[in-house]
Amino acid sequence: MTSYKTETKLTQIGNGFDELGAVNAPIYLSTAYRHEGIGISKGYDYIRTGNPTRSILEKAIADVEGGQEGFACSSGMSAIQLIFSLFSTGDHIIASRDLYGGTFRFFDILSKQYHLSFSYWDGESLDELTDLVCPETKAIFIETPTNPLMREVDLSEIAKITKKNDLLLIVDNTFYTPILQRPIEQGADIVVHSATKYLSGHNDVLAGLVISNQIKVTEKLRLYHNSCGGVLDPFDSWLVIRGLKTLALRIRQHQENARKIVAYLKEQPLVTKVLYPGKGGMVSFELTKQENVEPFLKALQLITFAESLGGVESLITYPATQTHADIPEQLRLKYGLSNSLLRLSTGIEHSDDLISDLNQAFQSLKIGVGAHE
Repeated sequence: MTSYKTETKLTQIGNGFDELGAVNAPIYLSTAYRHEGIGISKGYDYIRTGNPTRSILEKAIADVEGGQEGFACSSGMSAIQLIFSLFSTGDHIIASRDLYGGTFRFFDILSKQYHLSFSYWDGESLDELTDLVCPETKAIFIETPTNPLMREVDLSEIAKITKKNDLLLIVDNTFYTPILQRPIEQGADIVVHSATKYLSGHNDVLAGLVISNQIKVTEKLRLYHNSCGGVLDPFDSWLVIRGLKTLALRIRQHQENARKIVAYLKEQPLVTKVLYPGKGGMVSFELTKQENVEPFLKALQLITFAESLGGVESLITYPATQTHADIPEQLRLKYGLSNSLLRLSTGIEHSDDLISDLNQAFQSLKIGVGAHE
């Protein structure tokens, strides 16, 4: 389907795969497949090595991201672990400083137990990024926009640095999805998603996806994916496929709601900072003081205080104690992740209802500015 637009590719995932003509491809639950003879296979032998439902998903995500091959993993962190199986003791990685706390925690484990070394880039000066490159450097790992400070970086400029120094460029595309950003077209070698989030979109599945665009890397990932076994099961693969079919529509609504909420938040007297990169459904904002955080969260009635993002339901997260709790407070504060910051994943509810909920929560703190007009 390479000639079709992304929206069409997503909608048509799995259609035509089944020999009986099922529009919605069936879920293949079998763990084993019969061989007609020694060395004769129809392409599937054992579920860890390959599964038809998972294959539909892997081919689809590789297609929409513009990569060679996709790998469906049991979680977003499993996907990152698969990527880091490419590296060895003594290797050096440069990563975004403002990134998901679980990724930071994993990098800390790799540093302490497997002696990989990490340097963190602030996302601003490309000269400083270049200065971090050393003979042991093997890759640059980027989240853009960053999590949760929503800073964008120019991937094409970073790709020039990685190509010049023979490094891999790895991009976490969870926040933007291939609807809003296609890192491989900008020079990335590997793209990773927590498919639990926007790609699945319904807060009901745990999954991760890796897309490779370099032949030798693809071959290694295929070996490690099968050997280590952190693969996505058939039913969850089907759930991700189901979510992908409506991704373009959902992103449109997430983004429309986010923009309206950003305009609203900028007018609130006890919101000191609103962080939004101009697109997508993720918004971070900072209250004037930490003491307002808990009563504000408790006052919300429609928006759910919970630890995820990218679903149809709006969720609000307190990074300091949830997603980024494993990052030392001193480090967080140093780069701008304050204890007054909240991260909002705007859902697809009506924007008026979301703004009304925020407004009543502010009013309950006696910091509201009146009913939203």
